Amino acid sequence: MSILDLILGRPLATSEERAEQIGAAQGIPIFGLDALGSAAYGPEAALTILIPLGIAGLSYILPLTFSIVVLLIIVYFSYRQTIAAYPQGGGSYTVAHQNLGQLPGLLAGTALLIDYTLDAAVGISAGIGALTSAVPKLHPQTLWLCLAALALLSLVNLRGSRETGIVFMAPTYFFLLCMLIQIGAGVFKLILSGGHPVSVVQPPAPPTAAAAFSAWLLLKSFASGCTALTGVEAVSNGVRAFRDPTVKYAHRTLTIIIAALALMLIGIAFLVRGYHIVATNPNGNSYQSILSMMFGAVLGRGWFYYTSMASVLLVLVFSANTAFADFPRVCRVLAEDGYLPISFANRGRRLVYSEGIIVLTIITAALLIGFGGITDRLIPLFAVGAFLAFTMSQAGMVAHWRAKKGRGATHSMIINGIGAVATGATVIVIIVAKFSEGAWITVIAIPALLILMLRVRSHYRKVEREIGTKAPLQPVNLLQPILVVTVQSWNRVTKEAVQFAMSLSKDIKVLHAAEETTGEEFLKEWNELVVAPAKKANLPVPELVAIQSPYRFVISPMVNYVIRLAQENPHRRIIAVVPELVEKRWYQYFLHTQRAALLKARLLLEGNDRISVLNVPWYLKTS
Repeated sequence: MSILDLILGRPLATSEERAEQIGAAQGIPIFGLDALGSAAYGPEAALTILIPLGIAGLSYILPLTFSIVVLLIIVYFSYRQTIAAYPQGGGSYTVAHQNLGQLPGLLAGTALLIDYTLDAAVGISAGIGALTSAVPKLHPQTLWLCLAALALLSLVNLRGSRETGIVFMAPTYFFLLCMLIQIGAGVFKLILSGGHPVSVVQPPAPPTAAAAFSAWLLLKSFASGCTALTGVEAVSNGVRAFRDPTVKYAHRTLTIIIAALALMLIGIAFLVRGYHIVATNPNGNSYQSILSMMFGAVLGRGWFYYTSMASVLLVLVFSANTAFADFPRVCRVLAEDGYLPISFANRGRRLVYSEGIIVLTIITAALLIGFGGITDRLIPLFAVGAFLAFTMSQAGMVAHWRAKKGRGATHSMIINGIGAVATGATVIVIIVAKFSEGAWITVIAIPALLILMLRVRSHYRKVEREIGTKAPLQPVNLLQPILVVTVQSWNRVTKEAVQFAMSLSKDIKVLHAAEETTGEEFLKEWNELVVAPAKKANLPVPELVAIQSPYRFVISPMVNYVIRLAQENPHRRIIAVVPELVEKRWYQYFLHTQRAALLKARLLLEGNDRISVLNVPWYLKTS
């Protein structure tokens, strides 16, 4: 077994794709981790904005949470319609592109790419934030821990969808169990105490109010709390990953994810208000996450606290997996339509879109480094892309049902219309509330990426126009090419190249760039080892072209000669035959000048469509 097989697994044949498809049990950890994990940072993001209000800020968390859950339910019903209408995978890009046109579709696709990139960064940073809450000594190592988690996620996803689901199943369901036990126990104690429970571990004292309530503050808190909805669209993007019947399994997966998320959001809101848990400064060394304080208040800091925090850590870090599952899929669809490099549509050794995974890893690493791995610094950038994608998808579905008509179309159109209006209004709220805190970066990034994709598409169209033809083959006046063999000295490598050239054409020029002191010596060898044997065999003698190189330049004179030869023979093809020594070990290449590689590169860059490059390798037999 090779090292690559050990790390990434054996290559999978295309025929094995069916075995890689998943059901609802695996679909929840693959497509639901982002949404489920957002229960840890969504409420905290809202409460962080309310810190200036002190303990008074807790009175607003329940109304805010109920508003977010209502929005979540609207989005849920909208995406159920999308999954049913697009069982082949109805991501926001596909729906908007097919029903609204090119620009709305690209806007949705761009929003999704940015959303998934931030999903990965926020999920990992929130997970490491949970770890540093439980073990404060690790706080200075936040960034390095984030990058290690990112590397692990990338590696797991490169191994394929099925293995990813198996790896993440246990942590996902264990997290849900721990959360339900903690919330259930907390609500039970809350009811028994008449709404005034005693905390097992007292949370930090709430700060003194430093500001008065304002609608603007509430708006910003709502915008931050809406990050709890990110990842909801993941199932609709990945419908094709489910086994038949795909719609049934996708609906079941989405329903379980949304129900669990809504229950956790409402439960957390009740408990933070009942136990008087106020957010702490995420940039301070005494930072504690909301879940850490809530778990300590409900059941204390015993073994179950650390077990629950471990489950939160794993799920938050693994929640970035939703981005790794869907970012490559969105890239693949955009690439197939010509808006991204076509290599994004290539499937890797494990039937996943490896290039998308690698690119996501690089961009996420840059974000984590740029923002120091701190969740609160990334949150303001977070929700714009997600809700813009929601809006474009729902608007596209309205157009879909309007065109389709028929039974149930009106009812479906109303559901998607409500979803479009609700999420569209939320986009505006988020942009206005978070613009100065970092949302402006996303607002600029979306049109910049949009322009880039349009330029890529324009390039592909230009290439198609230039190389496309319906003209038939014209097998007349086919002149033999002029072969130019580049040599520096006479050896087995150049001998093989000259003999090969003589088998292809009678018009051969052997190009030799030499200093004044070496030219005569090479000419003597040439007459003895090439001219004489060729004449004896009655074969055309290759023409030796000697280029004087008093300044030891070799590559440029040869390139200039080939280009000039092409200009002097406008109806002939010029083939540059480049002999090249091939070593057995990669590190042995550093022992040679690499003139062959440089010559080939220069000819390809500076040549034209009548100049070809033919490589003649000589494989070294001994190491």
